[in-house]
Amino acid sequence: MLVVQAAGLATVAGTITLAPVEREDWIRFALLVAAAVAHLEAARRMERIREVSSEGSGHTHLQSVWFFAAVLLLPPPLIAGLLAVSYCHSWVRVYHRRAVAHRKAFSMATVVLGCAAAYAVLAAVYPEHGAPFATELDGPLGLVAVVAAGGLYRLVNYGLVVLVILLTNPDRPARKALGHASDQLMIAGAVGLATGFAVVLTARPWWAPLLVITVLALHTGLLLPQFRDASRTDAKTGLCDPTFWSELAADELDRARRLGGRLGVLLLDLDLFKRINDEHGHMAGDAVLRAVADAIKHAVRGHDMVGRYGGEEFAVVLPGLGVDDVRHTAERIRAAIASVTVTTIDLDGAERTIGGLTASVGVAIFPDHGLDRTALLLAADAALYEAKDAGRDCTRVAESARPALPAVWQTQEPVVSLARRLSGRRRPADHRSPSRPPG
Repeated sequence: MLVVQAAGLATVAGTITLAPVEREDWIRFALLVAAAVAHLEAARRMERIREVSSEGSGHTHLQSVWFFAAVLLLPPPLIAGLLAVSYCHSWVRVYHRRAVAHRKAFSMATVVLGCAAAYAVLAAVYPEHGAPFATELDGPLGLVAVVAAGGLYRLVNYGLVVLVILLTNPDRPARKALGHASDQLMIAGAVGLATGFAVVLTARPWWAPLLVITVLALHTGLLLPQFRDASRTDAKTGLCDPTFWSELAADELDRARRLGGRLGVLLLDLDLFKRINDEHGHMAGDAVLRAVADAIKHAVRGHDMVGRYGGEEFAVVLPGLGVDDVRHTAERIRAAIASVTVTTIDLDGAERTIGGLTASVGVAIFPDHGLDRTALLLAADAALYEAKDAGRDCTRVAESARPALPAVWQTQEPVVSLARRLSGRRRPADHRSPSRPPG
């Protein structure tokens, strides 16, 4: 990794005087920076989930549209400047300064080398170019040049990332490091969009915003459904389903271990929810669950993971927070739930407004209360019992660390259900256990 980072720095230093920077270059640079930043802002929560869920394989995203467009439009110094702005912005806004710094530096170095390789291909095909390469692309030669440059761009970036993953994870299957075949199609599409954007920007600059919107629409329109399908998302609330939430929580826990950081887990149970179903019907209950889910999402940060664990129970993972911050977040969530009002049709056909909701919350912190996912959930579940026993409508923090459980017990079923069977305890009567999904 250090060799690749050194090669990236050497490439930037060696190409900084390769081509002059003109006024038009600065204008194109500013437009590409604005497009890259807008792209990340529009998709940052989705990118955060994709980056966490792709742990152990290369993470592919459509920022390559702007990176490859920069190769076709900008001199080398400004290409490096665009990469620096994009990676710094993603460090702050997508990863919230919690990503492993040397890994992100390595990723940026691989993109620098990939862009340099693509630039070298285009320079070899058009040795006398005096304007952006995008103005030279024409006929079969232009098509071959773009395909060759795009292929080498991907090969250098992807090959170096996969090599390092294989070297640092020798116990994992090589197939995992390669990622999904669809990633290659995504980059091929990014190269095509980048070429179109570069050509339009040089020939018809006022049309460029249309292509920026196209990239954003394709990204959100094609990738967002992947995180809303039945295998990942709870149909009633739109939150992560138990299995997907557990996977994301495990990935965040691994990240906290590597960074030596902290992580909070909340288990939330709506108090006396069964009364809503009994008095107003299950459709009203479902409407309340949706409203509560929205309230929880708006009460936490954009990169916190919220899931539904069946019935009226919710789970939240809070990366990077200690006991006090997690407790404050739990209280903020309880306040948000208390302000929820839902207007629905009652069993007798009359319109009713449901409000005055309360919730009990159990809190557990890594590494204070457990070192693995199951231990943390056991601790949070025990704290939730204490909140219920204390009269409901309150937050309780786990008292002591829970021992790590054997790996054979780390199953794919909803972990809270597992925790309950291990603890052998029962909730108060307001818990609607029959509606929980089967393990």
